[in-house]
This record gives sequence, structure tokens and C-alpha cells, in this order.
Amino acid sequence: MSVPVTCTAASKTYPGGLTAVSPVNISLAPGATTALVGPSGCGKSTLLRMIAGLEEPSTGTITIDGLPPSEISRRGDLSIAFQDPSLLPWRSVRKNIELALDLARRPKVTQDIDELIQLVGLDGFADTKPAELSGGMRQRAAIARALATKPALLLLDEPFGAVDELTRQQLAEDLPAIWEAGDTTTLLVTHSVSEAVMLSDRILVLSPRPATIAADIKIDLPRPRRSEFARLPEFSAHVDEVFAFLSQGVPGSRAKAAQ
Repeated sequence: MSVPVTCTAASKTYPGGLTAVSPVNISLAPGATTALVGPSGCGKSTLLRMIAGLEEPSTGTITIDGLPPSEISRRGDLSIAFQDPSLLPWRSVRKNIELALDLARRPKVTQDIDELIQLVGLDGFADTKPAELSGGMRQRAAIARALATKPALLLLDEPFGAVDELTRQQLAEDLPAIWEAGDTTTLLVTHSVSEAVMLSDRILVLSPRPATIAADIKIDLPRPRRSEFARLPEFSAHVDEVFAFLSQGVPGSRAKAAQ
């Protein structure tokens, strides 16, 4: 079951005085996929970490299904995949995936795990330890681990950054079907504008630090989306729109403040 996410005047200022995120008001609809894009260092990952409950907001509140992030995490309905895969080195690919299910107190269904391993392109490597995998393969294992629990809320922080371009394209085509089938609410941080357009229903463009919402853009392309969509005029128009706001760093006529 998907969940709504609400940030109300949520901000983050660190003890040294650095403000990473200005007060923002964001509502993420249940089951939707939202991408966060913005200049490097603008506060995208900080905002995601606050939603994950890994950072406390300095002001305001963040709720998931009306509850604190810690409560959603405790009941096993929140999964995160970071750019650093952080796999346990002494466990195989399969055992790393099973760990997520153990922590969430979910049953381990061999067929489901096999399908995930195959989907992320690791068929034949289920019993391989992380040290024997390339960086991209480790990242694919981490993505499979995040998806294994069929979470209500999935948070992805540059999850495809370490994979090669061909695998990145394939994952962008294949993975949305998994979280859509599970009615999962998904929030994605990415530096790739085309990836954001390919994956999301909505793109929030953040301003330079401290982050504010510079644009809220609806992506109205049909699903499923394949790589050839990138050649469509409508796709290019969305990419151009996002880049326009990124270059301005300010709200514009086609943007609206996130409610």
C-alpha cells in the first residue's frame, strides 16, 4: 500500500550555521514517482535524508502516512538505495537481499528474490560476494535489496550513478514496473534530467543552496516508457523545461509552488 508524504515548512540548518534546505512545503501523492533535481550541493540528498528520518528537520515537520518517518521505517514500509551500495561483504548477493526481508520481518520467497536478481541483471551471481562484483553490479544488488520488501515508500539517492549507461537505461525501463505494481510512493534524487523525465510523474526542481522549490513540473508522458521515448518531441520539451529552470534557479510562469 502506498503512502502520502508531507513536508510542512521543513528546513535544515547544521550546527555550524550552514543552511542546506530552506523551509519547504511538499506533498507527495500516494503511488506517484517524484524526482528531485537541482545544482550539485543544493540540498537534494539532505531533503531525502530528512524524509527518510536519517536527518531531523531544524524547523517544520515531515510525516509519512501521518506518522513520523521513524515509525514507517520501524514497520518495514520504507526502503532506501544510496549511491554507495553498502552491501555486507561477508554475505552473497542473495543473502544481502534476504537481510532486508529479515529486518522488515517479511517472508523470504525464493521465486521473488530470483526474479529481482534477474531483473537487475545479476542472474548467475546470486551466490557471489560483493568483493567479486564490479561497482555497477554491487549497485544493482543494492537496488534489488531496496525493492525486496515491496516498500510503501521507496527513496532512491542517485541509485544508478555507478552503473554503465546501457544498464542504467535498462534499469530505467524495467524498475518502474516493480514499484508501480506494488503501488509504491517513490522519491528519486538524480543529476540526470533525462532520467528524471523517464522515471517520474513529477519533477521538483530545487534552487541553489539553501534549497527551495524553483519549479514543480508534471510529466504527462504515457507508461510504460521505453528508451525510444527520449526521441519524442514531448520528451525533449520536458527536458528543456527542466533545464530552463535549472539555469534560472527561480520560479517561472510554468511552475507552481509545491503544496
